[in-house]
Amino acid sequence: QVHLVESGGGLMEAGGSLRLSCAASGRTWSIYAMGWFRQAPGKEREFVATIGWSGGSTFYADSVKGRFTISRDNAKNTVYLQMNSLKSEDTAAYYCAAKGRGSLEYNYWGQGTQVTVSS
Repeated sequence: QVHLVESGGGLMEAGGSLRLSCAASGRTWSIYAMGWFRQAPGKEREFVATIGWSGGSTFYADSVKGRFTISRDNAKNTVYLQMNSLKSEDTAAYYCAAKGRGSLEYNYWGQGTQVTVSS
């Protein structure tokens, strides 16, 4: 089992920056990749970014490319999402997720952290 805890959300004006953190514990040796997802009120959850746990390869949704950066610190078992040039449409609950080795889907999820961007 992998336990994920997000932090760093809050209220920010449009154009500002926030950094989200996701600390993993438990069977972290089993993690293959980690990602960030978000869900706005009345909308479905959507993919934001992902990073390979060992190789560090990254992939982003078009809506955040060039503004958000995902990174990891394996020594701290922590993944970060640096969010710059925030827009009102970035307002959502942000969730951290982990994919285990051999899994096709993200099978571990955090409780979420709220990001609200005021215009």
